[in-house]
Amino acid sequence: MSIFIILVLALALIFAWLKILSHRRAVRALEQAIFRKQPLLSEDLPGAAGSAWERLRIVGNELIAECAQLQQQRTGQLAQLEATLGSLQEGVLIVDANNYVLLANKAIQAISPRPAHQIIGHRLELVLHSAAFLTHVEAIRRGRSRPQQEVEFVEAGRTTWLEVTGTTIPSQNGERGLWTIFVLHDITKQKQLEMVRKDFVANVSHELRTPLCVIKGYVETLVDGHADIPDDDRERFLKIIQRHTERLNSLLEDLLVLSRLESINPGLKREIIDLPALLTAIIEDYRGRPAAADHTLEWVNDPALVPFGLDPLKFTQVVENLLDNALKYTPKGSRIQLVARLHTADEVVVSLRDNGPGIPAEDLPHLFERFYRVDKGRSRETGGTGLGLSIVKHIAQLHGGRVWVESQLGAGTTFFVCVPLRSGVK
Repeated sequence: MSIFIILVLALALIFAWLKILSHRRAVRALEQAIFRKQPLLSEDLPGAAGSAWERLRIVGNELIAECAQLQQQRTGQLAQLEATLGSLQEGVLIVDANNYVLLANKAIQAISPRPAHQIIGHRLELVLHSAAFLTHVEAIRRGRSRPQQEVEFVEAGRTTWLEVTGTTIPSQNGERGLWTIFVLHDITKQKQLEMVRKDFVANVSHELRTPLCVIKGYVETLVDGHADIPDDDRERFLKIIQRHTERLNSLLEDLLVLSRLESINPGLKREIIDLPALLTAIIEDYRGRPAAADHTLEWVNDPALVPFGLDPLKFTQVVENLLDNALKYTPKGSRIQLVARLHTADEVVVSLRDNGPGIPAEDLPHLFERFYRVDKGRSRETGGTGLGLSIVKHIAQLHGGRVWVESQLGAGTTFFVCVPLRSGVK
């Protein structure tokens, strides 16, 4: 009897063990299906799983299908979001409460040395090197900063100014702390233009103040002591006033010329002209001027030149400004050579070379800037406004051309004006 009971218990244990193995295989099959996100078929479950496992299989498949649909929707939304953010000119940045970058669009590359996808997951301090920006981030989190602020970024020697707009948003993954979203608008060009405007206003004010102060001082002297001033002194004072008045008038005229050249409609009027004939007339005119009496003016023509489209009045102004500079800043007895030649098949170069003292190398990149002078004191004495070469550059650019200068101390200077060889007048 006891042997029978033992056999029955053994069979029951074996049956139970087989059932447990069946359920374990069913659990593993369900785990693998969920892990792979693939539906679980009936034949994938052991035959001993039973109807309860069949119901669980059906529910599991429904969950797998729902998760796949949600994942697909999430992927589509992320792709749409990335496409939308990628098309924006403004940089978009989202960081979590621990300063880790969660999202960054392509525009962030303007201030970060690494592509946007490479900075996601890194700490903000390691990808954007700006103490002012990091301070602004903390202030935004604490609600103690203006929503919009200008921030300077310096990366690899390049300065970028950004207008940063930031706010906090609830975290989207259940973690503690707030996320912070920033929109960064590049205002570097506006900053540069603002600096140019400030410099221009400061330079104009300085250039106008100098002759005005001189004129004012001598006029007050003449008014206060007109009865006691000797005739020779009175004549000398009046000549000084006349000279500074002429300089003031030249400065105002050059400012008006620059203003017109930089306007929306600079009034460029192209005509088909014979450039050698135009330059010959200019050289002959200058040879008869007193300022050129002690200089040698030469004119070299390229026979290959053919008539083409230029604005004759504006190009005359280019050559005259270059000739005036050469006559002012070279000593008596200097040789000034004007050359016109084909530079390429579709470009003409007009160059003016002198054998004067030359220009230091550090000054060459700035020569075409407004009011820039190599020798400031001497420039004012000779009546220069500091705008002539800037006018030359603007006129060349209006013609679709460019300018440059080559010089060596003690070996003279050559200015080049290159313009396209156009047959039309449009």
